[in-house]
Parts: sequence; structure tokens; C-alpha cells
Amino acid sequence: MNEEIKEGAPVQEDAAQPAEQSAAQEQQAEQAEKAEQPRHEHHAAHEKLKAELAAAKAEAADYKDKWMRCAAEFDNFRKRNEQTRRNAYVDGTADVLLKILPVGDNLERALATCDEQTKKGIELVLRSFNKLLEEEGIEAIDPKDEEFDPAYCEAIMSEPAAEGVEPGYVKEVFLKGYKRGEKVLRFAQVKVTT
Repeated sequence: MNEEIKEGAPVQEDAAQPAEQSAAQEQQAEQAEKAEQPRHEHHAAHEKLKAELAAAKAEAADYKDKWMRCAAEFDNFRKRNEQTRRNAYVDGTADVLLKILPVGDNLERALATCDEQTKKGIELVLRSFNKLLEEEGIEAIDPKDEEFDPAYCEAIMSEPAAEGVEPGYVKEVFLKGYKRGEKVLRFAQVKVTT
């Protein structure tokens, strides 16, 4: 009988071992599942942070683009404003100088008809007037004996061309014109041969 018990005992032990092993395996599976859960949570948090970073980078790129556009627009505004101010100054001085030009014309007429003493004084004043014009970058347009150019001259009279003289040339200048650079302040009034 003892032998039978001995033989039976191991059989009972064999039956208990699989139950213990399956309980241990279940416990290990539960532990593995619990260990997997934080991994999944960590992975999900990592993906969420990646998405937030991508969104922040896109937003930063958008802000940078808007900033660069704003900076370019401001630079263009500054340049336009500077050009407008420069043009306003040039136009303002041109208006004033245009009103002064007849004074120079009258000085030249007076110079042609005065005595020697007066002539010296008028020449000094005329020199000063011409210096002022030169400092402002203004040049006289005096096209006598040159080809008529409607960009700088205004024909107020015409005269048939003499023999040997080509038509379309300025025969006489009644009133000198003035220009600043290529901008005409006053057209020269001339007599043209036809």
C-alpha cells in the first residue's frame, strides 16, 4: 500500500503542478499586460507630443511668413514715402523757381538797355541769380541755331527758311527755357524756320 501511495502521490503532485503552472502563467500574463499598458500609454503620449510639436512648427512657420511679409510691406511703404517726400520737395522748389525765372528775364532785358554804371550792378545781380539756378541743378534752354525740339521748345512764330538754311531750326529765342535734369520747368519760346 505504501507503494501505491507513493505511486499515487506523485500523480497528485503532477496534477497540482499544471494548475500551479497555469496560475503562474496567468499571473505572468497579467504582469506582462500591466507592463504593456504603461508602454501603450507612453507611446500614445509620445504621439500626442509629436502632433503638438508639428502643429507648433507649422504655426511658427506661418508667423514667420507673416512677419516677413509685414517687414517687406513696411520697407516698401518707407521707400514710397521717402520718394513722395523727395518729389514734393523738388516740385515745391520748382514752383518757387518758376515764379523767380521772370526776374532773371527782366535782368537780362535791363542789361541790354542800360548805361555802363548800371550794367555792372545788373551783371552782379544776374551772376548771383544764375549761381542760384546752378546750385538748384537748373539749366537754361537756349536753342538758337539748333534743330527745333518740341520736348524743350514752344514755337510761337515761324519764318520761311532763307536760301541755304534748312527748315525746322530755331531762328530766334524770345524767352529762354529752363530744365532740371530732364524735367522741363519752362519751355523756351522760339521762332522756327519753315
